Amino acid sequence: MLLRLVTLVALGTACLSATAADQNHAHHQMMGAPLEATQAWSRAMPPTAPTGAVYFTLQNPGDSPDRLLGVRTPRAKKAELHTHVHEGEMMRMKQIDSIEVPAGGQVEFKPGSNHVMLFELSAPLVAGERFPLTLEFEHAGEVTVDVSIQDQAPEPSGHEHMQH
Repeated sequence: MLLRLVTLVALGTACLSATAADQNHAHHQMMGAPLEATQAWSRAMPPTAPTGAVYFTLQNPGDSPDRLLGVRTPRAKKAELHTHVHEGEMMRMKQIDSIEVPAGGQVEFKPGSNHVMLFELSAPLVAGERFPLTLEFEHAGEVTVDVSIQDQAPEPSGHEHMQH
């Protein structure tokens, strides 16, 4: 009788462990591959500039969409998601709450489009320096990228710069 009880407890524990492992695997499959931000850069600004902007490309290789909900960096007191909208003949910057990143797709953050605004900079944006930017996603959690401060926008990848 005791042997049967020990066997039942052992089998029950094994079944629970297998079920937990299956659920954990399903959770990781549902999450998909992690989102990635590439070519993160910010333009160098004069030392007196109170704001700056960050640009990058977000790639979602996963099977389900995700949403960028917020951003933060120690380089600024406040960081916000922004985009540009056309209002008649005028183009205006507007804060947005989130940005959808489609499954298997990408979203570009570039001048005149989506970007991250940095307010109350803790230090000037000097060319050649770098700083961290943490992206907060609905499903993927936090992803931190290294932002390169540059004098001008980098060349798009895959395009050769030709001099004449």
